[in-house]
Amino acid sequence: MLILPAIDLYEKKAVRLHKGDYAQMTVYNDHPLAVAEDFAAAGAQWIHIVDLEGARDGTTPNAAVVTQIVAKTGLHVELGGGIRSLDTARRYLDAGVSRIILGTAALTQPEFLAQALQSFGERVAVGVDCRDGLVAIRGWTQTSAVTCEDFCQQLQDLGVRTVICTDISKDGAMQGANRVLYQKLTKQFSIQFIASGGVSTLDDIRALSQMGLYGAIIGKAYYTGAIDLKKAQEAAQ
Repeated sequence: MLILPAIDLYEKKAVRLHKGDYAQMTVYNDHPLAVAEDFAAAGAQWIHIVDLEGARDGTTPNAAVVTQIVAKTGLHVELGGGIRSLDTARRYLDAGVSRIILGTAALTQPEFLAQALQSFGERVAVGVDCRDGLVAIRGWTQTSAVTCEDFCQQLQDLGVRTVICTDISKDGAMQGANRVLYQKLTKQFSIQFIASGGVSTLDDIRALSQMGLYGAIIGKAYYTGAIDLKKAQEAAQ
């Protein structure tokens, strides 16, 4: 199972939100590149980056930071937040981003998702952000009427290969991953799932790995020192 340490970007800084609340933001580092370099030094191969302003507003204010991380670390970067047009997607992929994550646009503009899949294939992933069983959009500031399971079924039918599934109630809360949710999804669908939200112990990582998940994202647990990145990667084997 892949371990993907995370950087959430806001005003070109590395931050974390608590349960997706922009009012509960902690700045961990003014220099995201330094954080990414630490990840690389610890043996990470992939990094998960979210442009929080992009996710909320549909803009790309942190694009320069992302391209700098791609150019200087050699890490595979998967990126979400603000990718709501083919031009934006192409710009990031041409700059060396390995995989783009569509969130809001995947739900609200299914024709755009289909076009992106046709143009970029498996370099397109989709973020399914779950709040009380329903898909949240626009940087988690709105909740749709679509269930997470129905959305995953739509994505599988469209040919989406990779889904980053976040349980918002767990995100940044350090209370453990929603193992029941991920167990259910991996049994129900043939998608590559990446778990996100609440992964806070090596036990979480071992359990998710044993379920056959494709990956797990580590955010706050890394920044607070609760999880050592090298040990996390060993636990995922």
